[in-house]
Amino acid sequence: MSASSEEKTHKYKKPTYKEIDGLRISSAFSEEGYRSALAYKPRPDDLFIVTYPKCGTTWVQNLVALMFRDGKPFTSGLEFFTQAPFLELTGAEGAEKMKRPGSIKIHLPFQKAPYSPEAKYIFIARNPKDCCVSHYYHTKNGIAYVFADGTFDDFFENFIKGEVGFGDYFETTLSWWEHRNDPNVLFITYEELKKDTINTTLKIAGFIGPEYKEKLEKNPKMLQDVIRHSSFDFMNEYMNKHMNEMLTLPKEQIRNNPDIPSGLKALLLWVPDDILKHNETPTSLVRKGIVGDWRNYFSPYQSARMDEKMKEKFAGTGLLDLWKGEI
Repeated sequence: MSASSEEKTHKYKKPTYKEIDGLRISSAFSEEGYRSALAYKPRPDDLFIVTYPKCGTTWVQNLVALMFRDGKPFTSGLEFFTQAPFLELTGAEGAEKMKRPGSIKIHLPFQKAPYSPEAKYIFIARNPKDCCVSHYYHTKNGIAYVFADGTFDDFFENFIKGEVGFGDYFETTLSWWEHRNDPNVLFITYEELKKDTINTTLKIAGFIGPEYKEKLEKNPKMLQDVIRHSSFDFMNEYMNKHMNEMLTLPKEQIRNNPDIPSGLKALLLWVPDDILKHNETPTSLVRKGIVGDWRNYFSPYQSARMDEKMKEKFAGTGLLDLWKGEI
């Protein structure tokens, strides 16, 4: 049987989502919060960190926050989620209550994103093969997706069709690439940040404001702290720990905390009390953080199909040149 015939006859398992206005999101997200996120009107001092899921969001969130915090890392999950809110999860309230300066995370294509020419947007792109693998593990280990017994082959089929959390990788990436030369948009890649972390961090700092770049250049110790406290080793140890501590907070403590945005509060109250007991792999925001891990998962056929999909979607745009020699 040919690979294409097998595709048609094999029934691939799909993760569970809710779909709102054509975009798939976690079934644990508040629909009201999500709609308020789309309707949010950006302030002139807003800084958005934008990615398709699993393309370096948490890494850049921490990098940027550490610039604002003089190299001092977050001390809890609640501090992270309230000072660097995930807008589609927290709702507009997350941005409205956020301590400033700060950053707002979104996973939206340009046409759905809250946009203002006065706000700033950092978009991080990652090669689709590594993104697919990381997104698979995020979906498989997330209790809201009911995909614990889903295989990578299942997820690959959904990913390449754009039928996964936050929709089509190719459309989201292309939508922001088309605005890469806008003065309020900085388009970088995960791979360049990985290859030259210091200079790419300084590029990000200069985009946010010349004073941030100058502060890091004049204070090597602070720059070192920013890099170290946003490293994958550090985040794996502390960010994942903070995340799981937040998920297991007593429900009464969550209900009575006025500083928790309603969308985040709804998620935390939704999480079963024994989440960690039944999850073999604790919920995590970061996993390996390496380039090229896709080679451990993709079959030659899957690799060729992803190459063809990239050519189909990105031909003539310049995006194909971003990952030459890496995929």
